[in-house]
Order: sequence, then C-alpha cells, then structure tokens
Amino acid sequence: MRVSLLGGWFPVVLDAVAVGMVLVAVGWRDRRWRGQVVPLAVVGAALVTLVAAYPGAKLVGLTDPLPFVVWLWFGVAVGALIVLGVGWRSARWWRRGTAVVAAALAALVCANGINQFVGYYPTIDSAVNDWRNAPLPGQVSMSGLAHDARSAKVPSAGRLVAVDIPATYSHFAHRQELVYLPPIWFAHRQALPVVELIGGERGGPGDWVRLGNAVQVSDAYAHRHHGYAPILVFTDPIAKFDNDTECVNGPRGNSADHLDEDIPRYVEKTFGASTNPSQWAVAGFSMGGTCALDLVVEHPGVFDHFIDISGDLAPYTTTPAGSLHDLYGGNVALEKANEPLLVMRAHGKYRGVNGLFLTSTAELRHQHEAEELSTAGAKVGIWSRVEISPGTHVWQFAAPAFASAYPWLVNQLVLPQHDGSHTKPA
Repeated sequence: MRVSLLGGWFPVVLDAVAVGMVLVAVGWRDRRWRGQVVPLAVVGAALVTLVAAYPGAKLVGLTDPLPFVVWLWFGVAVGALIVLGVGWRSARWWRRGTAVVAAALAALVCANGINQFVGYYPTIDSAVNDWRNAPLPGQVSMSGLAHDARSAKVPSAGRLVAVDIPATYSHFAHRQELVYLPPIWFAHRQALPVVELIGGERGGPGDWVRLGNAVQVSDAYAHRHHGYAPILVFTDPIAKFDNDTECVNGPRGNSADHLDEDIPRYVEKTFGASTNPSQWAVAGFSMGGTCALDLVVEHPGVFDHFIDISGDLAPYTTTPAGSLHDLYGGNVALEKANEPLLVMRAHGKYRGVNGLFLTSTAELRHQHEAEELSTAGAKVGIWSRVEISPGTHVWQFAAPAFASAYPWLVNQLVLPQHDGSHTKPA
C-alpha cells in the first residue's frame, strides 16, 4: 500500500497493462474494422480530447496546462469507449469486457498522470486513506488530548487533534479542521505562538499534514528545542474540494472572516495561544500562498508574518473577469480591497511585518510576481526575501521549501520584545 504513485515501477506497469488491454480490445478483426472503424474511432477520440483540453479545461477551472501525456491517455480512454460502443454487436463477450477494462485502465492512468503533475497522492495508501476519510497519523480525539494534558509527562512528539471551530463571526460552512500542539504545550508554561497553514485551491485541511509534512517538520524542530514549537492550525478556507475562495469574503463564503476571526479566537480560548499579532503567522502553498500575504497585509492586527509559497500576485480564479465575478460578485471596490499591491499602498507604513516568498525554478511568472510584491512591501516597511529553489508547482516542492523556511519563521514568532517591538529578521 505504500507503493509510489509518482514514480518507480507501479506507474510503468500500469501504463504497460493499459496499453496491452487497449490493443486486445481493439483487436485485428476484419478489413472493414481495421480500415474504417478504427481510424474513425481515433479521429473521434482526438476531437473529443481537443474539446476537453481547451474550452473544457477552462470551463471546469483548470488554469495550469496539464502535461501532454494526461491528454493522450484521456484520448485513449475515450477511444476505448468508442470501440466498445461501435463494436459491441460484432465483438465476443470477452472482447467487450476487455474494452470496458481498457477504458477504465486508461482513465486510471490519465488520473494518475494528473496526480503525478500535482503530487497530490504520493502513495496508494495515502489515496485510500483520504478516500476513506481515515484519521491522519498521530491524530487523537479531544478526549484523548484531555487525557494527555492531565498527565504530568510531556510527550516526546506533538499531538494532532481534529476540531470543530464555530463559525461565529464568518458563518462560513467549513469542514472539520486540525490543530497541532507541540510537546511543550503539555507543560502548560506559556502562551504559544500560532501558524495558520493554508493549502491549494482544491484539497482539504489535511493536505499540509499528508503532503506538506508540516507535523514531521514541527516535531523535528521541537525535538531539537526541548519540545518547543508553535501551534499549527490546518485550516479549511474553501469549505469543499472545488470551492476556490482565495480566502476572501464573497459569494463563495466569508473565508477571510473565518481565518482572521473564528480561528484566532477559538485557538486562543481553547488552547491558551498567544493573543499577540507578532506571534501569529500564515503560511500557504499555491492559493494558500496568495492567502498568506493577503491576510497579513490586510490584517496586521491579527498576523505579522507570512510564508508565501508559489502564490499569485492577487486572488485569482480563471480570468480577470471570471475572478471579479467568482470572488466578488462583480464588486470592483471589493476586488481592489483584496489586491495586496493596492492594500499595501493604501495602508502606508507597517511595523514589524515580515515574510518569505518561496518559488521554484520552473515558475517564472511567480518569480516575477514575488519580486514585485517584495519590492512593494519594502516601500511600506515590510521586510521580505524572495528565494528560488529547484522544482515545479507541486507539493513535492512546497514541502521541502516550507521545511527549510520553518526555523526562520519560528524565530520571528519568538523575537518580539515585551513592548511589542520587533528585532530585524536574520
């Protein structure tokens, strides 16, 4: 079950089996089949694939171009279905069954091609556990957490607990979220800093645990620092898999209010976290990176630090017109109130706000946008740095990027002095 879906032997074998099943399903048959039906099936599959790849992809909100191999296998699956339909009467029962299996395998290879592109499910067991909604590794219930908290012993690793945060201020219909409590929390000695973590436009609160390795990163840090690490909150800013809110308040829900009102108040009250904005941060990947910067510059009274991994220049869905409609219901003023460049310019001088922009070598647009945002931030007192590392726009880049930036972020959360002032980041 821990077999890799992203590389190694399994995807190769899956491809080979799918090719073999397609060839058997098509078969040699007679001259009319080979000279007329099969070529027509190929042309039909190609036309359907072209429609799906261009207008179709945009209609379902796919803004990043998918690799050619994904569309190739999409076409193979469509072709297998055409062969099944056209050749149903003339084919024997076993060939009909083979065509069904061939279409299913081609669709599976196509789906895994998308998975390999985005890196969402690294192994078979990660996919199965997500589909089964199984608890994440190390996850405990609130009652289990209470039992651990009553113990005089500080655990060797942190605890991950599922929480139902009331949407008192936002009325945002979010899903169950997760909170990581470091070992030092169980000593009850101090109000700990907090990092809200936000994933991509499609996914769930557990993505930063399963794909971003945030719990392992924090546990490793805590192990080196006598159990100390910040509280991590794995947020749900989208409410469902395909509801791209970009963390703004709008027709798709009051996501921003949930992140900057509901969550801080709940975590402060329930887990005794710090109420000082200088000890609150937001980190995110892709859409979450856009959200991280946007939330900090719009709400410096809540968050003072950010890590923006491969975020956009501003909240964005499909096109400028589409974004205005989807996110703001056509309200131009509301759109401008959520564009970081305009927000920073209107706000003026910030105090104690800082962050990192992390992008990959393959993301030229993100690199330019990160430089533009960093330059604009510097003009209003926001210290930031742009770091470019090998990789592409996938979790396999975001996870190590976050791990490398994590010690820097923790430093910022403990640097503030008692009077609220900040020292210059290292």
